[in-house]
Amino acid sequence: MLQKILTAILGDPNKKEIKKIQPLVGKINAIAAEYEKTLTDEEIPKKTEEFKKRIAEGESLNQLLPEAFALVKTACQRLVGKKWLVRDSEVEWDMVPFDVQMIGGIILHQGKIAEMKTGEGKTLVCTMPIYLNALEGKGVFLVTVNDYLAQRDSEWMGGLYKFLGLSVGVILHDQNRQEKRAAYACDITYGTNNEFGFDYLRDNMVTTKEHLVQRKLHYAIVDEVDSILIDEARTPLIISAAAEESTDKYGRYSQLVTQLIEKDHYTIDEKMKTAILTDDGVRKMEELLGIDNIYTEAGFLEAHHIEQALKAHACYKKDVDYVVKEGEILIVDEFTGRLMSGRRYSEGLHQAIEAKENVEVRRESKTLATITLQNYFRIFKKLAGMTGTALTEAEEFGEIYKLDTIVIPTHRPVTRIDFNDSIYKNQRGKYLAVIQKIKELHSKGQPVLVGTISVEKSELLSTLLKRDGIPHNVLNAKQHEKEAEIIKNAGQVGAVTIATNMAGRGTDIKLGETVAERGGLYVLGTERHESRRIDNQLRGRSGRQGDAGGSQFYISMEDDLMRLFGAERVQKMMDFLKIPDDQPIENSFISNAIESAQKKVEGHHFDIRKHLVQYDDVMNVQRDIIYARRRKMLESESTKNEIILMIEEEVEGIVMNQAAERGHESWNREKILEDIFAIHKNENYPMPSLAEFTDREEMIDMLKKYLTSEYAKRREILPDEQIANEFERGLTLSITDSLWMEHIENMKSVREGIGLQGYAQRDPLVEYKQRGYHLFETLLGSIRSNIVNTIFKIQISPDVRPPMPAKEEQEIITNEAEVESVLTGNEKTKTTQASSKPEVNRNEPCTCGSGKKYKKCHGAGK
Repeated sequence: MLQKILTAILGDPNKKEIKKIQPLVGKINAIAAEYEKTLTDEEIPKKTEEFKKRIAEGESLNQLLPEAFALVKTACQRLVGKKWLVRDSEVEWDMVPFDVQMIGGIILHQGKIAEMKTGEGKTLVCTMPIYLNALEGKGVFLVTVNDYLAQRDSEWMGGLYKFLGLSVGVILHDQNRQEKRAAYACDITYGTNNEFGFDYLRDNMVTTKEHLVQRKLHYAIVDEVDSILIDEARTPLIISAAAEESTDKYGRYSQLVTQLIEKDHYTIDEKMKTAILTDDGVRKMEELLGIDNIYTEAGFLEAHHIEQALKAHACYKKDVDYVVKEGEILIVDEFTGRLMSGRRYSEGLHQAIEAKENVEVRRESKTLATITLQNYFRIFKKLAGMTGTALTEAEEFGEIYKLDTIVIPTHRPVTRIDFNDSIYKNQRGKYLAVIQKIKELHSKGQPVLVGTISVEKSELLSTLLKRDGIPHNVLNAKQHEKEAEIIKNAGQVGAVTIATNMAGRGTDIKLGETVAERGGLYVLGTERHESRRIDNQLRGRSGRQGDAGGSQFYISMEDDLMRLFGAERVQKMMDFLKIPDDQPIENSFISNAIESAQKKVEGHHFDIRKHLVQYDDVMNVQRDIIYARRRKMLESESTKNEIILMIEEEVEGIVMNQAAERGHESWNREKILEDIFAIHKNENYPMPSLAEFTDREEMIDMLKKYLTSEYAKRREILPDEQIANEFERGLTLSITDSLWMEHIENMKSVREGIGLQGYAQRDPLVEYKQRGYHLFETLLGSIRSNIVNTIFKIQISPDVRPPMPAKEEQEIITNEAEVESVLTGNEKTKTTQASSKPEVNRNEPCTCGSGKKYKKCHGAGK
């Protein structure tokens, strides 16, 4: 309401922004007309070199924008009719940017989100800001949702970039390190959000700078930005190693929970997707397990696994939340309907579902490195995005990512007719009406795209259509391999296509001949999604580039959204009025109730994401510090100064702990000397008595001199400077990585239990920040202390080689491992899993380089 009042008083800010850009578009067109007359094809790449030189000499990108955009437009004009290979098929270039596409390009260059309707040519729009920003030579990323689009667009637009004189690379999941490094070294790099994020984590696990692949994160344009930055915002990318815990318990608990009865033994919260044991349920489980108290005898962890088994049994449905394919549980993305291949639910939930469906139960995993997509994309110096549906999430883009959303005008007016919702009392009446409408459209040859929200519903509709003899295609998670082909034909005469929310996003549905005269593509939604944006995406499949089309949603009071968010009163009213099952009603009260329910859910999810960002920011700051220190050590030519600095800080810490600022009489000089000698003791060193010192700084300087001189002697044992640097670098990274992994687990434990602080009238977030700060201070101290102690205690010989950090072998494996993902409740995570390290003989030296036997170091307790 406030927004409407402000718009009425101050005018539409979106229109003002577009109006401000219009003169710049005129300038671009004037320069492009001049280039068309004066530049030869051979001079176009030379112009690129000229632009690069001018930037190097201090000219800004904003100053260069009109000329750079004009050169892209000129190159597009010159390429019309030219052909090259895209995905092994020859394509002919036929695109020259319209004015509205140039406006979109300017918005993207400014680091904003451009909302552009389906079919408006977003793929071409991004070429102009990509070209302009690539001139800086710092690399530009174009982020897409899957490998298919990344490879297609890199080849399709690659012809344009190469003509302009720029190099293009693409990052794909199955590439090796050398291929990735070459792709990142290009001026422009296409790839998926997952692969970019995983490469960032892998780069922060390597032990030599030669193994780094990714550039510093400079500028990225995110295609389908709402899908990546909103739908997958909470997705932690995780690189992990398999744990050693037995999987037998999952099968046992899965069988036992089937003996529980809903309401008697447990209750279900459908909104939160949770199932909770009642007191009677706890007693029943204790009886089945043959124990007196689950929580004391089985332990908290086992009680947790029992609850996960119950949740898998009661809340997660086959062909809705997941499918079983070739003996594997594959999660279905609730937003796109796509199979999330390799992704896994976390905290034992995926194993519980595997046990429920009698497929092989895989072990849980231990986190080696992790970052959320939200935090990864916030690292970029400049970020922009484009999509057909962003305005409903503009507040979130602004608050979390500091990104403004601008709606770009369409090249041609939208002529699609969006009909009012058709509302039915129950699902039976709704599906009868849907089938009747499909028959009606099919009989006149008008293509129809039927949208469903689950695999189960798409197969139900398919069964009904088969019964009535209506030919159709089904596009859901089970047929996702044929997605491009099915969508390509969805606009042909008489085509009937049933699709889950994926609906071929990223691929235009082009109309066949005579389809426009038959009314264009008709989008028929069989259920409202809990997000208005997903509904708008479905509508947007029709009416591209001014094409004819129509859309309508068919809704029943038994649909999940209506049932879970307050349709009881409406249903009772319809029953009271004896409205027939197949009689639709169009009522503004019900339509408003639907939109109100959607807004509530959207607000709820936004609050969750916002809350998670506040928690993630704590870990994000810590990660930045550790990774920055790690990168500094990795790239330093000499490690000597870094080690000396650590030794000096360790000495200062020891003295500060035992020597108060005032009153040298109270100093614990004996303990100071004991701690210094615990690091290293040389009986032959002429160590003065600490009793002589009454000035603390003088004492610190003397002790620093002692340890640094002893360090220098140990360093001289090594044959040359290069080997010394490699040795110290490997040792430092190994200890840092090992302790950082432990810290990740510690922070995870703190976060899982921090909610209980609310019962003590304390703010859990404040408590989490304080505990996180203290844990991180302890971590930094432990890293320094471990490095200094190990440097002095490790057995050095002239033929020593740098120790391999604990994760190096795993990092190499994860580079080629399959991307997995985990979902915690409604929280998605993606994981790359590393295989276990080879067994080490317990009496051999530990691989960490400490000089101790394995059984007394990292093998202790194993």
